[in-house]
Amino acid sequence: MEDREIKSIIEAGLFAAGDPVSLKDLCSVLDMDQKDVLPLLKEMKDWYNYERRGIQLIEAEGHYQFSTRPEYYEYIQKLHTPQRRQGLSQAALETLAIIAYKQPITRAEVEAIRGVQSDTAISTLIEKRLIQEVDRLDTVGRPILYGTTIDFLKYFGLSSVKELPDILEKQISYLDENTR
Repeated sequence: MEDREIKSIIEAGLFAAGDPVSLKDLCSVLDMDQKDVLPLLKEMKDWYNYERRGIQLIEAEGHYQFSTRPEYYEYIQKLHTPQRRQGLSQAALETLAIIAYKQPITRAEVEAIRGVQSDTAISTLIEKRLIQEVDRLDTVGRPILYGTTIDFLKYFGLSSVKELPDILEKQISYLDENTR
């Protein structure tokens, strides 16, 4: 198969999926190795950016998706009134920041850092698909470990949690140290 056809298949698959698609799934569908698919994805991403197309190919932790370019937001808004997203409360934002920087982390650890219960905030973040259960701690009671999701990365325009600013991490570490 020619590169052009492979790129068309990737494009059609990502468009149809709507949600992020893992590199592993793309390779499986194409029956190709990652080392052969990654350069094609990079070429596609570069082409969409170079041509300043209305859409862009974004990558977040090995998952790929098409997205509209942010600079066309006002025009898209005129065509389509998006559902209003309910903003996050201060408690949910604090909880999300702690989970983002300390993941994987238990609810009890989040509460120790914040100094208050976080059940409602954690439920809200799960409902909004910004965090998820990633594992269970191998201790008494097997508490749930939480981490961020691909939706979290998309929402904040990140490719990886490694792109989070250092300043918040230092503030959270300070809070963590002073609550023990």
